[in-house]
Amino acid sequence: MANRTRGSHDTISQPDLGDSVPPTLALTGERTVPGIAEENYWFRRHEVAYEYILERCRGKDVLEAGSGEGYGADLISTVATGVTCVDYDLSAVEHTRARYPRLTIHQANLIDLPLADESVDLVVNFQVIEHLWDQPAFVAECLRVLRSGGELLISTPNRITFSPGRDTPLNPFHTRELNPGELRELLEDAGFAVTDALGVFHGAGMQALDSKWGGSFIDAQIERALSEEPWPAELTDDVAGVATADFDITGTDLDASLDLLFVAVKP
Repeated sequence: MANRTRGSHDTISQPDLGDSVPPTLALTGERTVPGIAEENYWFRRHEVAYEYILERCRGKDVLEAGSGEGYGADLISTVATGVTCVDYDLSAVEHTRARYPRLTIHQANLIDLPLADESVDLVVNFQVIEHLWDQPAFVAECLRVLRSGGELLISTPNRITFSPGRDTPLNPFHTRELNPGELRELLEDAGFAVTDALGVFHGAGMQALDSKWGGSFIDAQIERALSEEPWPAELTDDVAGVATADFDITGTDLDASLDLLFVAVKP
């Protein structure tokens, strides 16, 4: 898989449900949600991984393990034969069920997936494994539910850049973050074969914003959020203007990546 081709999916349109649209899920820091200007950087940084793997999902039976708000599973459902979602958070499950009715969603623990052995072609697990207490048990469950030759598509923050120099994660919702070698080891120890080891990086547009905001566009957002003061209009506008085309996905220099994106195959 080469660098992501930018194209028709740079912006995901949410379904037009009129007055029936459920309220936006609360923004707690545990997950990202669409439609909030100040959250748009993190949302687009998550969304780009869904765009990248979309063609892999075409015509497949897909499980999203840890589906959160449901926007990613809904995108996958435009090409997949069927999409089943599992999430532990009841409020997220109820929201997803109401907003994205073409998805099948279950409330369950990810280390005890409510699916039969060898029942899906793909498992998608994006920005979730860092929240889990028993990561090996979850990966073993993914292996169990996948058919032979099926793929686990997994993304997670790169510990090296997300919590630099720390033994414990900066994000209080994270239990264990992984670097590239640790993620590979976790997958291979479970019996998977890693076929693609990729990373999400700031593209040219984001690099320009890094320069504009004192060297780190991320730090500028975090400092403002922690200050509990109103965001300046210029920063809000810059965050709201971020698109998935502003990120690159490549297998070069993984240690410097923002997020890891691995593809692992069940033999």
